[in-house]
This record gives sequence, structure tokens and C-alpha cells, in this order.
Amino acid sequence: MASYIHVPLAAPAVPRLHITVDQQDMATGSLRLMKELRPRWDPAQVRLKVFTDGITNKLVACYVGDSLDDVVLVRVYGNKTELFVDRENEVKSFHVLHAHGCAPQLYCTFQNGLCYKFMEGVALDPKHVRNPSIFRLITRQLAKIHSIHAHNGWIPKPNLWSKLEKYFSLVTTEFADECLHARFMMQVPRLHELEQELAWMREHLSSLGSPVVLCHNDLLCKNIIYNEIQGCVRFIDYEYAGYNYQAFDIGNHFNEFAGVNEVDYSLYPDKNVQLQWLKCYLEALKEYKGNTAEVTDKEVEVLYLQVNVFALASHFFWGLWALIQARYSTIDFDFLGITMNIEDINRDQENQWSYRGATVTGHISLQFKDAEAIHACMQQDLDNIISFVRGKR
Repeated sequence: MASYIHVPLAAPAVPRLHITVDQQDMATGSLRLMKELRPRWDPAQVRLKVFTDGITNKLVACYVGDSLDDVVLVRVYGNKTELFVDRENEVKSFHVLHAHGCAPQLYCTFQNGLCYKFMEGVALDPKHVRNPSIFRLITRQLAKIHSIHAHNGWIPKPNLWSKLEKYFSLVTTEFADECLHARFMMQVPRLHELEQELAWMREHLSSLGSPVVLCHNDLLCKNIIYNEIQGCVRFIDYEYAGYNYQAFDIGNHFNEFAGVNEVDYSLYPDKNVQLQWLKCYLEALKEYKGNTAEVTDKEVEVLYLQVNVFALASHFFWGLWALIQARYSTIDFDFLGITMNIEDINRDQENQWSYRGATVTGHISLQFKDAEAIHACMQQDLDNIISFVRGKR
């Protein structure tokens, strides 16, 4: 089995430019890149627009005049992100997704970033992704990506567990900033507790039978571009793309309904919204695979259960990610606050749902103070889910 992305042989070569862009002087570095990529542009006429929504990288758009026909996006990697982001895999994902009409053209890579074609549209907010007319477009695009076959019939394996193990190796237990360190010690569980949680999740979530497909793995609202005129959506930012559990990709997206800067977990989609969403997704997936059979209630039931359990793994994944970013990132964002938001859910909220005899108590998984008791509770829940899923497949 393989977990890596294979680039199609027909994919065009992408130039590698030996240019480094200073994050504190994006304009100078971006203009140097434009001299290479757009030599006919008059440097004096090049306009720059800096985007401020990102919390990992820095992004600037370069263009001439008022037309958006030729806009080059320059993305500069965040500090030390190469420790936990496989940049080579990101470029391969760009190639594969572009070959299938799911990503824009990649113009070049440079020492600490890449340049690609701007896609017209609006980056979505949590209020948009709940709109049925928009989320139907999202389900179709995600189904299209999930239907991309592995190379030469290889059986892919999920990258979730290997990524989490790597993240564990990067998590720090000390911060130079005394206030930050105090918050860390008070709010974040000890590493051995997290390691036990990871082992428990790996054992039980791997038994749910979720298919391994090509995933985006970071489908937050701002990574979805909606073009109202064309009536379509496209996904951007493929840093975490790779083969993973289908249910993780969807559950991760459902978690993102809560937002990033002003997180509100009450916005997590309710059962009715999820069932509509999942049925649309499965219909699109069957269409892309050439399967003419109708989507059954049983298929929706199984996916619903799988998704809501893997949503817990998504919280765990981004909790570890936030701990790494809190140590290395130079972007002005409270990364440690992400782990605390998840901690609040652990302490105050049990995300419960039941579905035809299978009852689940979803304790959002970053910390369990009474690990043995909660494990026993979730063990019984997951036994019910596994039996239910296997009986429905």
C-alpha cells in the first residue's frame, strides 16, 4: 500500500526559482518573482494585495491594471512549517488536482513558497457553508476529489496516524514566554496522556471501515472559493492533502462550521443538516464513479456514524498542530487558544447523537481527565457503532 501522491506523467514541469521572499518585505520578493513569471509587466505598474485571513502562511496577489484575468498569487510558507508540512507532497497534490480540474495552475515554486493562478470568487464563511444551495456544490467538489483513483490501482493507506506521530515528535513542553508557558501547563494535558489517547483512537477508529481516498484534509471555510457567476466552488491550499479516511475529511469540514477566529461550536451541523449533506455527497460520489444505483438510507446512516466519530480525530489533529504553531509561528494568532477552545468542549459539552439503536457519546478528543472512565464509556459506544456499521454494509 502507498500513502504518497503520484504525479501524472503528462503533468507539465514547474520551474523552481532560487528566490527567497522575506515575510517582512513581501513586496520586494513578490516583484522579483514577477520579473521571472511576468517579464512583460512594468514593475512600476504591478499592484499588490495582501490577504490577512491565513494563519499558517502569508499570501499576496500580484496584478497589473484593474483586470483579474491574470492575477498571480504568491504564497510564502510560515516559519518552520516545513517541520510538519511535506512541501514536496503539496506540489504533487497541486499537479494531481490540477490534472483533474480541481486546482488552479501552479506557476512555480521558490525557496520558501510557491506561485499559482488566482481563482475568482469569494472565500466562504460559516454562514455560507450551511446554505443548501452552496453546500451541494461543496459536496460535489469533494466527491470529485475523493473519486480520483490511486496510481496503477495501488491500494492507498491513510496518512492520519503517521502525521499524528510526527506531530507528537514536534510538540514542545516548554515556552520561552512565561505567560504562554503558564497557560500551556494549566490547560494542556501531559504528552503521555495524549499518546495514550492516540493509541486508543488508532485502534478503534481504524475498525470503522471508512474508505481511504484522496482527501483535502483542511477544508475550512476560507479554503472554499465560491464563484456565484459560474455556479461552482473550488478548494484551495493543499498543504495537508493526501490519502486519508473519507470520514475524516468530511468530519473535519463539519468541525469548520464553527469558524476559526471567533469559534462557536454550537454551529456544528445538526443531524438533519448532516443527513442532507451526506446524501448529496454520496449521490455525487456514485455519479463520478459511474454507479447508477440510488443512495440508500443505510449508506447515509453508515457514513453519518463514521463522520461524527472521525470528527473527534480532527479535533485531536488540529490540537497538536496548534501546539506546534504556538511554538514556531510568527503570525499574530492565539494558537494555544485553539487547544483551550477544544478543552472547553471536553469539560462542558458532550456531543451526543443517536441513530437507530446506535448511541454515541462524543467527547471531543484532546484531553480526558478521567481517561479510564471515559474510555470505558466510549469503548461501549464504539462497539455499538462498529457492530452497526458492519451490519449495514
